[in-house]
Amino acid sequence: MKLSRRDFIRDTAIAATAITMTGRRAFAYGKPELRNKFPRWKGFNLLDYFSPATPSPERRSKTTEDDLKWMRDWGFDFVRVPMAYPSYLSFDRSRDIKKEEVYIMNERVLDEIESLVRTAVRYNLHVSLNLHRGPGYCINAGFHEPFNLWKDKEAQDAFYFHWGMWAKRFKDVSPRHLSFDLLNEPAYIEDMNDQYAKKGPVPGATYRLVAGGAAKAVRAENPDRIIIADGNNVGNNVTPELISLGLGQSCRGYYPSAISHYQAPWVWKDPSKAPQPVWPGTMGGKYYDRKSLEDLYKPWIELKDQGVGVHCGECGCWKNTPHNVFLAWFGDVLDILTDAGIGYALWNFRGDFGILDSGRQDIEYTDWYGHKLDGKLLELLRRY
Repeated sequence: MKLSRRDFIRDTAIAATAITMTGRRAFAYGKPELRNKFPRWKGFNLLDYFSPATPSPERRSKTTEDDLKWMRDWGFDFVRVPMAYPSYLSFDRSRDIKKEEVYIMNERVLDEIESLVRTAVRYNLHVSLNLHRGPGYCINAGFHEPFNLWKDKEAQDAFYFHWGMWAKRFKDVSPRHLSFDLLNEPAYIEDMNDQYAKKGPVPGATYRLVAGGAAKAVRAENPDRIIIADGNNVGNNVTPELISLGLGQSCRGYYPSAISHYQAPWVWKDPSKAPQPVWPGTMGGKYYDRKSLEDLYKPWIELKDQGVGVHCGECGCWKNTPHNVFLAWFGDVLDILTDAGIGYALWNFRGDFGILDSGRQDIEYTDWYGHKLDGKLLELLRRY
């Protein structure tokens, strides 16, 4: 699609302004009862340390200053950094990690992470530092854990140690610029080495114990640090047991997964059996529409109205979903969240869920400094 960068910025800015002036967005956020304890942060997840492998300093996927500048210039103010704790450890990777090795840090990678955080802050982006894989738990397989976070005190002590380490390292960074998201998408999984293992909610008392211990380690270094706990049962459920701990909670924007993860191989054992996405409509024998989404987010909005900060830490759609279905569904997701004063973070910036280099086959891209820009998705995000 032949469109200059200057014209693209002008046209999307005009479109976003017109929607704000004429649509419901101009009025939705002014109601006092809809105010969120958290700012309505909006932005992206950065996947630099998402893998448990030691990151190469020269990797092509590394977030650049241009990435952060473009986010800021397009009106975004938030990045979430999901980390797998083994990515910043030093141990012999030819074998499974030992329990005592979860304390051995790779200073080069720690310095890299710190540089990313401080650079993002310099571009006026709030950073949410997250353990996507904490000692003893991850929603994804792919690394052999030496213990189980929900059952083993050794794993819990290691989890608290890691958060204490990060809290001390960033003690000087204002809570206005940096928050901590304790653990990505907690769920009870008996066999964490089975990607398709049955998942269920963590008992509320157990989740409170683990989250409370980590929060205590963080607050020992900075009592004002904003701390967020992801929703229980893979990020889906409000956790009442956490309310009195003074933590925010984070929901997800992946419902229904038949749309958000259509044919994703880490979700579907046989991707060819995934039902064809439609919105609204019937998939897998069940009908989904905007009301389905409103019912999903009702408990989260009620939690926010109780004075608990709520944010949607992950949302979006894998590249195989038809683009028109994705945009129709995602427009409803963002509209509901925005009406409630809840911000969001698209799963990634560059990549399969992102606005740059997504690899979608059914759209025309705009050339953006050598990257392929999904202009329609960017325009939709900027409306909200």
